[in-house]
Amino acid sequence: MTLRQLEILRAVIRHQTTMAAGRLLGMSQPAVSNAVKQLEGQLGFPLFERINNRLFPTEAARLIHAESEPLFAQHAALEARLQELRQDKTGRLRLLATPPLGHGAIPQALARMLGRQPRLRITFDVRRLDEVVEGVESGLAELGVGVSLEERPGLTVRPLAASRMVCVCTPDHPLAREPVASPALLRPWPFIALEAGTRMGQAIRQAFAEAREPFQPAVEVRYTDTARALAESGVGVAVVDPFSARNRRQPLAVLPFEPAIPVTASAFWASRLPLSRPAETLLREIRALLAQPEMQAPPAGPATAAPLHPISRNLREA
Repeated sequence: MTLRQLEILRAVIRHQTTMAAGRLLGMSQPAVSNAVKQLEGQLGFPLFERINNRLFPTEAARLIHAESEPLFAQHAALEARLQELRQDKTGRLRLLATPPLGHGAIPQALARMLGRQPRLRITFDVRRLDEVVEGVESGLAELGVGVSLEERPGLTVRPLAASRMVCVCTPDHPLAREPVASPALLRPWPFIALEAGTRMGQAIRQAFAEAREPFQPAVEVRYTDTARALAESGVGVAVVDPFSARNRRQPLAVLPFEPAIPVTASAFWASRLPLSRPAETLLREIRALLAQPEMQAPPAGPATAAPLHPISRNLREA
């Protein structure tokens, strides 16, 4: 099977008609139809079910499509890199991050970098952790930043700062007067929980189980930034990572949560490739920001978050 055949299969699956696929690919409708028939004959099984002039992929076609998507991602990354080389754009950084740092420390670090290097070109997006990892692995991004990432083959993972999960609530909430939050203390209040499918969501559920406290959230969300925003608005109390707690838009009480749940912010990149100079510079900026006193213990009423512990490491030795 050739890359062109995969491209035709991909277009037909996405647009469901050979005519629409042909327009996308710059081919005639008969040429697309013949290509599909030829591919089906070559493989020895059907790829589409034809219903009311629409083509619906079979299970086999969907499997081939899913398995081939990384090839197209790598091709797109290569095309982008070639375009940069043609334009002699050496000062470029492609970056992906999860919300905790993507909505806080990273924008601040980028502002500092661009202040000193205004010609630097940045491509930046905030996504879920699995999407960030996938983007780095496929080559769409040079650098990824996330929270609680485990070691992964093919990636170099370096910690940026280590801390622990914290409880957040409005400054006038009765819980804000407590020195430490625990599952038992949270019982009377509406609880904003992270989804069970997330690492931090699972860790919080485990903490409640170990404390033998019922886990009965009023609201469940996927992102810690969403949980923090709901807590800011007075919906209830939440347990989030300390990086998200510092992204607050309104006054917020932040206090340690027991039992302690460790959390680490990490940067990662493809092991097969060296980090570019802009990426090294950005990581130094992020570490410097996380080391600042206001990032260590921000004022938040009677309670403050457990301090972050920036992890200094020579990037060239990593």
